[in-house]
Order: sequence, then C-alpha cells, then structure tokens
Amino acid sequence: EESPPHRRSLAWAVWLLVFLLGAAGGGVLYYKNEQEKTRQLEARIAFLEREGAIFIENRRWPEAARSFAEIEALAPGSERALLGRRSIEAGMKEEQNQFIGYWTGQAIAELDAGRLDEADAAARRVLEKFPAEEEAALILERVAKAREGFSRARAVAAARRLLDERQWETAISAARRILDTDPADRDAATILADATAALDKMKADQARAAELFQQATARDRGEFDEQALDWLREAASLAPDHPEIKVLYEKMASYTRTFRVPGDFATPAEALAAARDRDRIVLAEQTWKGPLVVNAAVDLQGAGSDKTVVECPPAEGCAITIGPDAKGARVSGIAFRHESFLADGRERFAAALVRGGGATFLDCRFSDASGHGLAVIEGGEAVANRCRFVDNGWNGAAAIGAGTRLEVRDSESLSNFEHGIESWDGASVTLVNNRCENNSRNGIHADNRAAAAVIEGNQLLGNREFGLVLGSAGSGKISGNTARANLLGGFVIRAAAAALAVTGNQATDNRGPGLVLEKGLPAEAYSSNTCTRNTPTQVVTDADLSSVSVPPAKKPGE
Repeated sequence: EESPPHRRSLAWAVWLLVFLLGAAGGGVLYYKNEQEKTRQLEARIAFLEREGAIFIENRRWPEAARSFAEIEALAPGSERALLGRRSIEAGMKEEQNQFIGYWTGQAIAELDAGRLDEADAAARRVLEKFPAEEEAALILERVAKAREGFSRARAVAAARRLLDERQWETAISAARRILDTDPADRDAATILADATAALDKMKADQARAAELFQQATARDRGEFDEQALDWLREAASLAPDHPEIKVLYEKMASYTRTFRVPGDFATPAEALAAARDRDRIVLAEQTWKGPLVVNAAVDLQGAGSDKTVVECPPAEGCAITIGPDAKGARVSGIAFRHESFLADGRERFAAALVRGGGATFLDCRFSDASGHGLAVIEGGEAVANRCRFVDNGWNGAAAIGAGTRLEVRDSESLSNFEHGIESWDGASVTLVNNRCENNSRNGIHADNRAAAAVIEGNQLLGNREFGLVLGSAGSGKISGNTARANLLGGFVIRAAAAALAVTGNQATDNRGPGLVLEKGLPAEAYSSNTCTRNTPTQVVTDADLSSVSVPPAKKPGE
C-alpha cells in the first residue's frame, strides 16, 4: 500500500536532516582534526625553533641547521626558518672572527716575544680552518723573516765571539758564510775586515818575532844582555807559542840572578823584598795575594795573564805598586785585580799603580779594580804592550799630572765604567793600535794641557759617548783611528788641541756626528778625515762647547 505523499515528504525531510546533521558533525570533526594538526604543527615548529636557538647558543651549527631545515620543510617559506638560518650564519661568522682574532692575536704576541715556533703554530691553526685568511698568511711570512733574522743574528754573534777569542781564520770563514747569504751585511763585512786585518797582523808579528829571535841569538855571549832580553820579551809577546823563543829567553835570563816563587821564596812579597836591580823573579801559575810593592828595577814574570794572578781586597790598596825607585822595572804574563768591587765612597785604588817610577808591562791583564785598571801618577812612566784592561770601576788605563807619561800599544780596553784610556792634567800619552770598545764613556779622552798626545791606528768601537775626545794637547798627532758605532758620535776636537794634526781618521755608523769641531777650528784643516753613515749628520763645525766639560775620573786615593 503506498504511503501518502505527505508521509514520503516527511521521510525525505528526516533523511535530509539526518544527512545534514551527519555532514555538520563530520565537518565539525574535520575542523577539529585540522585544528589539532595545526596546533601540533605549531608546537613542533615552536619546539624546533627553541631547539635551534639552544644549538645556536652552544655553537652546534649542524644540529641548529637541521632544526631550522625541518621548520622549512614543515612550513615552506617560514619567516622563523629564514631568521634561524640568518642567526646560524651570523653566529658562525662571529665564531670565525673570534677564532681568527684569538689565534692571530696569539700568533702576533708570540712573534713579538720572539717565540717563533709558537707563533708559527698559532698562525697555522687559523689557516687549517680558513686557508684564505690573509693576516695569518702574513704572520707566517713575518715568522719566516724573523727566523732568518735570528739565524743571522746568531751567526753574527758567533762570528764576533770567534773574533774576541782571536780565532781569526775561523772568524773569517764564519763572516764569509754570512756574506754568501747577504753580501750587503755590514756587521759581517766589518767582522771579515777586522779578522783579516788581525790575521795579517798575526802573520807579521810572527815574522817580526822570528827576526827578533835571530837578533837575540846572535848576541848570546853567555852574559847578561838587557837589549837581547828586551828583544826576546817582545818576540815572546808576538809569538807566545814559539818554543825556541822561550828556551832562549830562559837561557839568557839565567845570566842574572833569578828568584823562583815558590822555591826560593814562599811569596812574591818576600822575593821583592830581597831583590835588587836586574834581578828576575818568576811567579808560578797560581793566584797570589797582594798588595805587592816594587822598589827596584826587577824583571817580574808570570806564566801568562790567564795563569798567574795577583789580587788583593779592594780596601787594602793596589794589587801592585811600582815605587819611585823602580826605574825600568819589567812585568810580564800576570793578571792584576781586586777580589771584589768597592764603591761605597771610600778610597778606590787601581789594580796597578806606577807612582813616580817606571815600568813596562807586557802581556798583562788589569781587571775588576774599584778604581782604574792601570794608573800612572806623580811623574811616573809606564809602557803597556799587548795588555788588556777590562771591567774596571774607572778608566781602563789613566795618566795623571805633569811629567807623567803613558804609552799603550797593541792592547785592549773593554767594558770599563769610565773611559777606555784617559790622560789629563799635563800627562802625555802615546796610544797606538789599541782597541777601546764598549766603555761607559769615551773610548779615549785626552786633556793633556801642553803635553803631547800621539794617538794612531786605534779602533774605537761601541762606546757609550764618543770614540775619541781630544780636549787639549800641545803637540803630537791624531791619525789613522777608526770610530765606529759609538752612541754620541765619532771624534770631538776642541780648540785647545788646535796645534795637533788630525788626519786620516775614519768615523762610520756612529749614532751621532762623525766629527765635531769646536768653534774657531777651521773645517778645511780636517778635510782628510772620512765620515760616513753617521746619524744624523757627518760633520758639525763651529760647535759651541763652552758649557760642555768632560770631567776626568778621580786620581787614585781621591
């Protein structure tokens, strides 16, 4: 039986309602599901963003990159992914800059401190991570240059040491090796020139020693001969390793009375007390106690200045004093020194003193004195040949007062606290072929008033004031001297020394003018002297030195 039309319509309406309700419910469920997905997506993105930020903070760049890459995958074009990648790039750049800054700074600090291996390692750490980093590459270049410089400095120092030790041929070879690498190296060229000149001089000395030996041999008549002994002493100083010279000297010296210490006497003082003119006193190889006083023209011999030493406490006086009655004493092969340095205001004695007498010193060393190394006073006369004056509290050698005379030849005056050699107050000097180096004031200072000054062929090197200051002299000559690398300059000539010829001297590489002429001295009279590479100028003329004085060191006992 068919339903009535209104019942069919109602059924359709019910079904439609059910369908609509179902559709609405499904839509609600779908919407809620989509909302949940969106919430979960946002939560995941927020988590990844926080995670990425933590990784960035801890500089874990790969993990941070993965976090923000996942955000990009979940939300293509996400602003947060873009900002995250930018943060990673900025952090990595900052870390790179910090890494480069730290290690390049470390490399520079190590380089400045001279630690080249550490500087090299620090620069290479940068280049291992950032091969294109220019500053690190430049640091490596500086390290390489510094190594070359250090190597060169060590080579020059070694060559200088050989020069100081008088190993001439080895010093020449060392200097030539440096010049093979850098032909323009001034220090090596200077060492080569000095060592070559010294070697030539040694050969000339040996030839002269052989000549003197032959002359002395011809005069051997079995009797005392002072001239022959003088020749043999000179020959022994020129060729100290020549055995025949020593044998002949011992033979001819035995023609006079000889005292041996120890043996004939227990101490040098006892032997000197018993000695008379022309006696010979031979001191064995050891350190002897002073002070010693010489009052006769004796021949006092040691085994060599590196083997026989006479010393005394600085407050007790000079290690040796040549008295007024010792006219013509001879001293050879002995070192004179103080046991310690005394600088407390009390009297500062010399290591050796010539007071009114006369003495010749050969192959002696004067060192570590509270006062001068060798002092000549009260009209005394001293000759020093092939001696060394080193590390003394005042001058290496000093001549003081009218009538006093000092002659120094072929000697060295090094690292003294005042001048290398000084004369003043009317003393006269003859200074030939000496080396005055690294003294705290001038290499040579001569203020002789009317007395003579002959200063020839000296090397005046690296002194803290000038190479030579000529204050006054009545006669003499200044020629063939070299002043090099002195702190204040080369040569200073004052008007009171105008009578002296100053010719053929050379001033080079001084950190002051090569030649200073006091006002009133004509520059043309000094034109034969050579000045090169001095700073800031070569020659200063018309210098006003009226307010400049070079006070002499005190006399012994002042």
